[in-house]
Amino acid sequence: MTTLALEDWIIWLRREFHKEPELSFKEFKTQERIMNTLGDLGIESEKIANTGVIATIHGRAPHPCIALRSDIDALEVLEEPTTLNRAYISENAGIMHACGHDGHIAMVLGAARVLQEMRDRLPGSVRLIFQPAEEQPPGGAARVIAEGGLDGVDGILGMHIFGYIDLGKIAFRPGRFMASSNVFSIKITGKGGHHSNPADCIDPILIASDFIRTITAEVGRILDPARYVLGIGRIRGGAQFNRTPDEVDILGSFRTFDDRDTETIERTIEKTLDALMETYRKGDTGCVANLPTYDLDVLHGYPVLVNDSAFTEAVDATLTKTFPDVDCDAKPIFGAEDFAFYLERVPGIYLLLGTLNLQKGIVEGNHSSRFDIDEDVLMIGTEILQTIVLDFLKRPEEYLR
Repeated sequence: MTTLALEDWIIWLRREFHKEPELSFKEFKTQERIMNTLGDLGIESEKIANTGVIATIHGRAPHPCIALRSDIDALEVLEEPTTLNRAYISENAGIMHACGHDGHIAMVLGAARVLQEMRDRLPGSVRLIFQPAEEQPPGGAARVIAEGGLDGVDGILGMHIFGYIDLGKIAFRPGRFMASSNVFSIKITGKGGHHSNPADCIDPILIASDFIRTITAEVGRILDPARYVLGIGRIRGGAQFNRTPDEVDILGSFRTFDDRDTETIERTIEKTLDALMETYRKGDTGCVANLPTYDLDVLHGYPVLVNDSAFTEAVDATLTKTFPDVDCDAKPIFGAEDFAFYLERVPGIYLLLGTLNLQKGIVEGNHSSRFDIDEDVLMIGTEILQTIVLDFLKRPEEYLR
């Protein structure tokens, strides 16, 4: 299929990957297709992080070396049929490329095809990273790094198709651009019993309700709401309509742009729970020693994503010469990305590329069961990648200051 014109080939690839989505660390067919495609281009590749792929396009010298990263996993979402996706709707029931990773793979392969054809003229090399498990913390980036995926890399570039901004718009900013992600789980233990005798019960549902009501107001009192988001995703407890359960589980998450805010929220959650335990022990229902109690576990997921200032400035200068809609001062977003781990190791940038197109009915946001892309975005994205790569290899000192 590499005999197809570049844009047709990229669209064909995207649709092939879209039809066979796979969940995090289960991307075996995806991995095989990527390696076969690279082989057809004359690029040797190898497996990394179990289901990922890594390869290098060798130019005239090993350095400078820039890495292009694509995530490759899909989501546990049942894709809805639409007038747009009939030719490529997911064939794996309950699994869908609902976040654009199929497009990311196709764009990086598109850039690889162009760069491989001109490899004899490249003054450096290009590392290709097809990373598994971006969607599932702790993610695949850390494994790629641990297994040597960044060895010899001087800079790195990542890009994400984004359903909330207009087709072709490129959005980024220097410094903090995406939030950290943190998951908290709480088990509240009370004393179960019959509803006819509430005095003999310590109601964990009531305590959980008080916690949910209190924590939002308490964190909002301490921190500017623009600096964080916090939400409850699941409450689980009880089985009988007329019985107070012994335990209730709460699962939630919060995101921030600053590690100090993360510590503040975690500390506030703990203090709020301590206060509630004390209140309910002193109340009329506090008739059992050491009850109620709680167990709190906080999982720190992806760190804050920080674009390198010099790298970002150079990218801005390059893209504004060629592309009509470049926003180099985009607002930070509360999305989280394990690309942040790469940026902790080498200078680089993460970009958003818009695919919203009202005229074509491309209106759904990422993670929707009706999410789709305007396939015109694929050629735009491919051109963005190769533009930055070529400029980086030509004048690396501007990116690595």
